[in-house]
Amino acid sequence: MRGHCILSHGFESGPDATKVTALAEVAERSGWSHERPDYSDLDARREVSELGDVPARLQRLLALADAAAARGPLLLAGSSLGAWISGQVSLRVPVVGLFLMAPPVRMGEAPRLDGAAVPTSIVHGWHDELIPAAEVVGWAQSRDARLLLVDDSHRLSGHVEASAEAFAALLRSLDGAARA
Repeated sequence: MRGHCILSHGFESGPDATKVTALAEVAERSGWSHERPDYSDLDARREVSELGDVPARLQRLLALADAAAARGPLLLAGSSLGAWISGQVSLRVPVVGLFLMAPPVRMGEAPRLDGAAVPTSIVHGWHDELIPAAEVVGWAQSRDARLLLVDDSHRLSGHVEASAEAFAALLRSLDGAARA
């Protein structure tokens, strides 16, 4: 295996969601192992916040990422809240790349979106009703990240294949960097 990908679904979604399933298929074809943690139990904990138990989501991903990083190269990917936690965890665990779909730059009282200084690829909808595209453009520009803006909403449901292609391109670029 070239490395391991942890693919985190968005809020009130699940590990079998369309986008993370498409990314898992790309990882498999590209020679990367992968896992898709289930956060649905934590999302249901509305007594913690309107976004469920975000600190527990972070801790779950951190534990998985710690174990995976000890075995070899690790890439974190996620959609929406899954993208936000992927960025946060990348600051605490060594990763080789980040793939973020519809990443929330700001999320209430939580820290702003951040991430390790590694190759980063982002897919975001111009018409995202939750996260203004301009905020994501600014965040991506400050990091020299690859950014694919598409004619879609927050769910990116019309661009699952484009997201999968962008993910494949990131994995190929990491393979090239590893051989150089």
